[in-house]
Amino acid sequence: MIKSFLSRTKNRRPDTKSATFIVTLLLVGVVFGEPGTPASDTRENPLWKQLDNRVGEIVGRFDGVMGLAIVDLIDGRTILRNADREFPTASSIKIAILLELYHQDQEARAGAQAKAKLDDVYDFDPKELVEFSQIMSGLTPGVTRVTNRDLAQFMVAVSDNTAANILIDRVGKDNVNAMLRGLGLTKTMLRRKMMDFAAARRGEENVSTPQEMTRLLEAIYKSKLLNKELNQQLIKQLSTLKESYIPHDLPAGVPVANKPGNLQNVRTDSGIIFVRDRPFAMSVMTSNARDERAAERAISEIALEAYRCFETRSKVPISDLRNRIDSITFVFKQTIKR
Repeated sequence: MIKSFLSRTKNRRPDTKSATFIVTLLLVGVVFGEPGTPASDTRENPLWKQLDNRVGEIVGRFDGVMGLAIVDLIDGRTILRNADREFPTASSIKIAILLELYHQDQEARAGAQAKAKLDDVYDFDPKELVEFSQIMSGLTPGVTRVTNRDLAQFMVAVSDNTAANILIDRVGKDNVNAMLRGLGLTKTMLRRKMMDFAAARRGEENVSTPQEMTRLLEAIYKSKLLNKELNQQLIKQLSTLKESYIPHDLPAGVPVANKPGNLQNVRTDSGIIFVRDRPFAMSVMTSNARDERAAERAISEIALEAYRCFETRSKVPISDLRNRIDSITFVFKQTIKR
């Protein structure tokens, strides 16, 4: 369009407004690129292709079943492998429980009745203990009182299963699933409490897909369900440092809001990685893993490859930008002289 405009004005002296219009179009091209094309597309495409290839190699050599989704939270680009396949979520489903707790607190603040609140108090009852409850198993019966916010912290920080089960009772399993459906997530289901293996044997497993887990994370990042204040609180809580696979190999200090999960032959991790100016969501889910440690290492390796790609994409090529602006300035001066 710019080239044809210049050719039409070649044999006549353009006025200042016309020249300004030309420069404006060129500057728009510098900042935004052509319509429908992400900025710096020519520079970034090789990076994206390289990441896609590396991800394919890791998935291809994995001895088991692996699915993943990586989503650029700025421009929406994705890398997908078996992304619509259902996997057991293990403890990654606790992200949905956490979101529904905050959702109900928001509704309660707006006047809704019979909703769980973050500051509701729970009196510790040892009869509710299940396995892998590092915090709850150390509380004192008849003495210790904690809030739902505390329970959520136990659930996120050390994946305390008793805390998760109490929150499931308090927010309601059906409400968690209704919230997920409201976000358009049809394959993500909370079907049972933690450590209820009898339910799992009946086929009542907690499941999702890598793509739906990243869509859930994107809904959190974009505050599609919560107001800004509560959304920031949720992300801060989900960003609690914890033993997990996504941040394992990343540089120290990179904020990651994630929740891993593990069952026998199953390893998963889903989270938001806050690369400066280029955050992204990722979910890696595995099953039938013959080597569980290899599954953990694969998730960490994919996270590091993705981080490197997004960290590079976040850097603005200042020298290239200056060269393009100098060229535009030259065109402008030549146009005025004609």
